[in-house]
Amino acid sequence: MADDDLITDDELYEHYSFKAGKGQEPLRVDKFLMNFVENASRNKVQQAAKDGNIFVNGVAVKANHRVKANDEVKVMFAHPPHEYLLVPEPIPLDIVYEDEELIIINKPAGLVVHPGHGNYQGTLINGLIYHFQHLPMNSSDRPGLVHRIDKDTSGLLVVAKTEEAMNHLAKQFFNKTSEREYVALVWGNLTEDEGTITGHIGRHPKNRLQMAVFPDGSQGKEAITHYKVLERFGYVTLVSCRLETGRTHQIRAHFTYIGHPLFNDERYGGDKILKGTTSAKYKQFVENCFKILPRQALHAKTLGVEKPSTGQMLRFDSEIPQDMQQCIEKWRNYLSNREVE
Repeated sequence: MADDDLITDDELYEHYSFKAGKGQEPLRVDKFLMNFVENASRNKVQQAAKDGNIFVNGVAVKANHRVKANDEVKVMFAHPPHEYLLVPEPIPLDIVYEDEELIIINKPAGLVVHPGHGNYQGTLINGLIYHFQHLPMNSSDRPGLVHRIDKDTSGLLVVAKTEEAMNHLAKQFFNKTSEREYVALVWGNLTEDEGTITGHIGRHPKNRLQMAVFPDGSQGKEAITHYKVLERFGYVTLVSCRLETGRTHQIRAHFTYIGHPLFNDERYGGDKILKGTTSAKYKQFVENCFKILPRQALHAKTLGVEKPSTGQMLRFDSEIPQDMQQCIEKWRNYLSNREVE
């Protein structure tokens, strides 16, 4: 392989980077990338290989190159990823609180927090840079962001307005001194009234869009979720979750791991009827619930952070949004009618 096929950082920008797992059987690189890149077509992947944009262990490869265990696969282009080309947009923000150091925002479901593959516009960040000047950059070059919540999760989010606030808030999340409570509707009837789910969380070895739990700690990062049952509806349970760590998809992955995926969580299989009867009436009832709540049943309800300059604890609470509230109400009515029968 000629030297000019090696990656040179000053010419190309990394758009994707994946490491093949220990158990990876030899697989064509185009098929490998199809498994991991959302919305990728085979034609696009093959064109990228033809143009010399796909690298395995630092060397440009063709589409038929076979990826093996522990290989580093990168997709590189001559232009930076779209997520770095931030454009201010007049997106309305539900600001719960604002001072000279930070902003607390109540994010609606459906709003992506930061630009990424397939969502380069219309994100919370695009709105933030329209409404606020000179937000500090985090380590990923994302203005103001200290943490994030998933697109289809609703709820409270803190944004830093100064460099000092960014560092202080980031330390709070790292040292687990911030307070976060989520409310979730999960499939099944939890055995205990309260408990703790532990298990390292990392990328799923076969599906990069999912996170997986590695109880032996062989991969991923430590994750701890404390939960308490709020209400039982027989086939689903309403729970309060307190996060000790903040991993990607933590609540979604942890509850899937213990056999209770979040209600209507498409990515983790919760969009199917997992508990209940086989009657047509019940099936219709669940389908109606899915229509009312066309997303995972998860809301970041409370948030507590220290005000960076004074150390004062600021605590915020938000209402469960209407779509989730209506779904909970439907289950409540279903249970009371079933008990009458």
